[in-house]
Amino acid sequence: MRTVGELLRHWRHRRGVSQLDLALSAGVSPRHVSLVETGKSHPSADMVLRLAEHLGVPLRERNRLLLAAGFAPRYAERPLGHGALDAAREAVERVLRAHEPYPAVAFDRHWDIVRANRAVEPFFAGVAPELLRPPVNLVRLGLDPRGFAPLVVNLADVRTVFRARVGRQLAAAPDARLAALYDELLAPGGDEAEGASIAAGADVVIPMILRLGGREVRMFSTITTFGTPMDITLDEIAIELYYPADEESAAHFATAHHAPGHSGPPPAG
Repeated sequence: MRTVGELLRHWRHRRGVSQLDLALSAGVSPRHVSLVETGKSHPSADMVLRLAEHLGVPLRERNRLLLAAGFAPRYAERPLGHGALDAAREAVERVLRAHEPYPAVAFDRHWDIVRANRAVEPFFAGVAPELLRPPVNLVRLGLDPRGFAPLVVNLADVRTVFRARVGRQLAAAPDARLAALYDELLAPGGDEAEGASIAAGADVVIPMILRLGGREVRMFSTITTFGTPMDITLDEIAIELYYPADEESAAHFATAHHAPGHSGPPPAG
């Protein structure tokens, strides 16, 4: 098992931060950072968390740092349905409902859908049953030929945006399952040149064009996360809200919203 000093050095190198920079941001001496990393000084739990905070270490990995230093984990990991997360879960569901008639989903660090609103339900109609078995993965739904991929007009652009986002996740924190998903669906291939037209920063507002009912529906999306989570589950949940990019697309969702049968329960992970 790696020591807490080795793990902190790993995260510092991963973030491209010098000992001096870390010391200045955390309000400690560079010598103290050096002694912690070399194992010559045993940090307190608060010091471990202070350094981890300034290195942007995810809550899941902060628990690992604490264990390596001989302390109990500080951050719980409870399912979204746990009673302790009632307020957060209700907030997520309220945001999803309020966004109707436009689609919205909440997903975890592996892009598995944990909640969705009713506007998403019609999109599942043509999806292969095996892709709808829990956990339902948003990246796989969007890019797999058995999922939404045949409906996406600008599939290469969408794949490029997903590639950038998942790539940043892997750069920020290693994850074997996420790496496998990247290799399966996002590794650069023949569509690289097609997707190269996306401008830098386009993944802030994702361009997506779907062919639905014989016409093109244009959407963009935004992502919301919890600001100061103290639970690993909440730290890793994101809410993606899809918006129509023009009046014709807005009219499509308004019509679908008033169609018979829309009142069914929202799909959930």
